[in-house]
Amino acid sequence: MTTMYKEDICEMIDAGAAKIPADLIIINGNLVNVNSAEIYPADVAVYKSRIVATGDVSGYIGAKTKTIDAKGKYIVPGLIDGHLHIECSKLSMTSFAKAVLPHGTTSIISGLDQYVVTAGLDGIEEILQEIDKTPLKVFWGLPFLTPYTLPQSNVGFNVTAKTHAEVQKWPEVFGVWETVSEFIENQHSDVMKAIEYARINRLPIFGCAPMTRGHKLNSILCAGVRLDHESYDHQEMMEKIRKGMNVIIRESSISHFLAENVKVITHLNPRLSRRVSFCTDDVIASDIINNGHMDKLIRMAIANGVDPLTAIQMGSINSAEAYRIDHLVGSVSPGRFADILLVEDLVKFNIDTVIAKGQLVVENHQTVYQFVPPKRSNVLLQSMKLKPVTADDIAVKTDVTEPTVHALSLDVDFDIPFVRRGRQVELAVKNGVVQPDITNDAIYATVIERFGKTDGKPKVGFCSGWKLKAGAMASSCAPDDNNVVCIGTNSADMAIAINHLAEHGGGQVIVKDGKVLGFLSLPICGIVSDLDPHTMAAEEEKLLQIARELGCDLPDPLFYMCCLQITAIPDYAITDLGVIDFHEQAVMDPVFKCGCTHGKLHPKCHH
Repeated sequence: MTTMYKEDICEMIDAGAAKIPADLIIINGNLVNVNSAEIYPADVAVYKSRIVATGDVSGYIGAKTKTIDAKGKYIVPGLIDGHLHIECSKLSMTSFAKAVLPHGTTSIISGLDQYVVTAGLDGIEEILQEIDKTPLKVFWGLPFLTPYTLPQSNVGFNVTAKTHAEVQKWPEVFGVWETVSEFIENQHSDVMKAIEYARINRLPIFGCAPMTRGHKLNSILCAGVRLDHESYDHQEMMEKIRKGMNVIIRESSISHFLAENVKVITHLNPRLSRRVSFCTDDVIASDIINNGHMDKLIRMAIANGVDPLTAIQMGSINSAEAYRIDHLVGSVSPGRFADILLVEDLVKFNIDTVIAKGQLVVENHQTVYQFVPPKRSNVLLQSMKLKPVTADDIAVKTDVTEPTVHALSLDVDFDIPFVRRGRQVELAVKNGVVQPDITNDAIYATVIERFGKTDGKPKVGFCSGWKLKAGAMASSCAPDDNNVVCIGTNSADMAIAINHLAEHGGGQVIVKDGKVLGFLSLPICGIVSDLDPHTMAAEEEKLLQIARELGCDLPDPLFYMCCLQITAIPDYAITDLGVIDFHEQAVMDPVFKCGCTHGKLHPKCHH
């Protein structure tokens, strides 16, 4: 077990009383006080990992006290990402810390859910030990359940009510992570018990309520959900605020909601800002390297009309208060972690220096901290138990005798990321197998269980929107389940792609005409790597360019493909169980049984 309380409490009391000299002081800066909404000259004293004084710190200086002169700069609290699936970056915890700390992100709220489903609690303990050794803080919310899918798919480890009874008592747990509204609406027994345990343990419930309004919103609030990061427009967000929710504006690598949702402040009521914070949800290395992380969101908010002090509050204290961790982080205040940024210009928000847990990480725009990943155990390195597949395994079979059939294709909605609409397509049938159609942009999509829990036979459907003209692509990093997901124009290339991941311990791969064109190895749980962030960004760019050459014009074809397993967002998904109807919460046959669809994309015709 790890704990954030490293220092002895009596020692900290003495340090706050100036009976023990500070290790570090910052002088001559202008403090951005997010508690009082003021900016004024003040110095800061740090002892070990904590801030012990602000204002006049002359009495805290000793013979060994280090001094940083912040003349002409602003002293800003470290930034907090209020909801993040860290594993989607494909970077290990150490590599991810190296990527985001220079951008001012010193704390993250995460469920570590993809580590959970691939490596279980033993793996999580190893990851928590790794986190503890970096300057980055991760406030872990135990996932409300795993997997998140309805109906339940097969994963490496299931979080159940029994898990919550034990693990909610761990010191690393700060809440119940991403409680999907459908599970509350259905009163899922394990989820109800998890919420009851949270009440006993006084832990907040973190929500996931996309497009949730009216009676459904009232229902999840009555269950105790405290906050949500899934508003699809500012009116939805406004209703959630009016009903007492803390809301988080999401701006990820593929879902861009900040410009829309910040209108609750800039267009409706600026006094709402203290109920609003920021998150990135899912980010990739190339986005961080090229555009920034939480610092990017601060700049975007300012560009959209939010004043700099308010934007900084949204990126720091607001998240801390929403998650009930403001006694630890969120402001430059005595007793809090020494997470401090020196910023040259609040509008441009260019970060000069980063201190996290009292350690100097970035100085004069240069990373000075040494990030060294730990040795990995077999718990994290041997999660791929995927059986080989053949081209014949990857097919949509039908007993329809006509030469063509109507089928459902999962059509990616470029305007609303993650959302897959249903598209009706007419496809040829050969020897009882429904064929993909490149010209009609209807290709195969499959998910294969990779933890050795089932027979591992692929479940196959169709997808549209990728415009793939040849070949196949596959990934073992694919939330929420991290089973292997693959799309392709033909079964032979898809089988090669899937088997390549099985043979090489996981990753992302693109195949054409039987040849592997690009492969990114993700050996840790089959989902992340210890690659340097810049190296990871370069590898992502290589795969992107290969996908472009094969016809894909989505902003990030592999990332969009990986999201096909998410059943919590309408209208359709695909898991190792098959094609999933979000509204029915059931597996469905992607082939229509007759031409009569009554204007609805649903194969259950009784004619």
